[in-house]
Amino acid sequence: MQKALKHLSKEELIALFKKRDNVLLQELKSKDEKIDKAQLRISELEFQLAQYKRIVHGQKRERFEGNKNQMSLPFEADPEQVQKQEEEVKEKLSFERRKRKSAHQGRMPLPDHLPVEEIEIYPEEDITDMVCIGKEITEELEYEPAKYYIKRYIRYKYAPKNKEGVFIGELPNRVIEKGIPGAGLLASILVDKYMDHLPLYRQLQRFKREKIPIASSTLEGWARQSLKLIDILYKQLLDDTKSKGYLQADETPIKVLDKNKKGRTHQGYYWVYHNPVDKTVFFDYQPGRSAKAAKNVLDGFKGYLQTDGYAVYDKIGKREGVTHINCWAHARREFDKAIDNDKARAEKALTYIQQLYAIEAKAREENMEPKQRKELRLEKALPIINEFGKWMVEEFKNHQILPKSQIGKAFRYSLDRWDQLSAYLYDGILEIDNNLVENAIRPVALGRKNYLFAGSHKAAERAAGIYSFFAICKKHDVNPYEWVKYVLENILDINHKNIRDLYPQNFKKIQEEK
Repeated sequence: MQKALKHLSKEELIALFKKRDNVLLQELKSKDEKIDKAQLRISELEFQLAQYKRIVHGQKRERFEGNKNQMSLPFEADPEQVQKQEEEVKEKLSFERRKRKSAHQGRMPLPDHLPVEEIEIYPEEDITDMVCIGKEITEELEYEPAKYYIKRYIRYKYAPKNKEGVFIGELPNRVIEKGIPGAGLLASILVDKYMDHLPLYRQLQRFKREKIPIASSTLEGWARQSLKLIDILYKQLLDDTKSKGYLQADETPIKVLDKNKKGRTHQGYYWVYHNPVDKTVFFDYQPGRSAKAAKNVLDGFKGYLQTDGYAVYDKIGKREGVTHINCWAHARREFDKAIDNDKARAEKALTYIQQLYAIEAKAREENMEPKQRKELRLEKALPIINEFGKWMVEEFKNHQILPKSQIGKAFRYSLDRWDQLSAYLYDGILEIDNNLVENAIRPVALGRKNYLFAGSHKAAERAAGIYSFFAICKKHDVNPYEWVKYVLENILDINHKNIRDLYPQNFKKIQEEK
């Protein structure tokens, strides 16, 4: 039986009160934990609600609901209404005709390199006894659908008078041995599919409209054999990419038909590498997204590696000889997500980042050399980065920031990668973010919407080559059709030592020298 308090000794009372205090502390601690969890949950729910509101109430396409009281449309219009509509149409036509007769000012000049078809128009009146006092020239840009034609090689045979042997003109190397497609047609097929995202079955429809009978399997075979030739150049590009001292890296998914997965597709990945200095882009298809997939290009890599926060890159970045740089655009996105969760802190963080980008814009506008850009960054950007980092640390120490809240995640993302985010200050050739490689990936994302998946792992690998070179064409402002045609016409004849001459940037130089 428990003793009455008045009968307890001093030591017993102290022990009793300590026990009760411990019980109370445990209860308070438990309640505090429950409150923290509840607050975190509330914060997460508020963030989700704000996101849903942004989705629901954000900009949308205009919706037309019509008149709810109108059950059906009339089959015949009122005669007065018809007449009114005709008058309105007449008035609009008259207005447009008057506008067209007025002088057009400030029109964009048409390109000089285009062929010109001249059409001479004389007055309908009798001009026999009239004197021509001038002429007015009006130009318009026109278009004709693609022209198909037959290129016929006629090789003459000659026999010497002594009847020893026969001499015949040598047939140039053809892209597909004993095949009917020329280099220009094959180039068009590849550009349409991988640049303009027109699947082969849609291209077949175009051939049918022109009454050119081509089987689906034939068209697929043409594309496949063309890509095999491109692959020769692609293998050289792989070797050259490995030797770059600065690479930006990112990856994007691609669905692939897999014979081992009946009725299902496999999630493969294009690992994309970009060198901002010489604008080289390399697409590498891999079946997965593990560290093993990065080995094809990054095994033995030395230099600057710029990436997002994916853990595989973090491991590579710790190797000797590798300087790992992170992307400020990804850090900015995390704070942008936190606007609805903690507006004040998120906006302050975004202001710091905006100041860093303003410095980069200044460097671009003034076309600064790498040395100048580095000096500008150390003078202007470094103090901002230091102030930004100090502020985040103090906010974590002095204010309660829930780690799992969106603002907590944004803080943690940047603080965990602070050294890598600041590393772009080391060298003026380095970029502040990974946007250039992400831009190179966009054509793949657009292509996915049209042809949905690659036919096999091999098909995805072949496509990686043409994606690489089309991305380089875009970076160097090279016409992709002209480049592919040139490569297909010359790759079988070129000396292996000169194969780099076929790179888009080198092709451009050759064309400019002509």
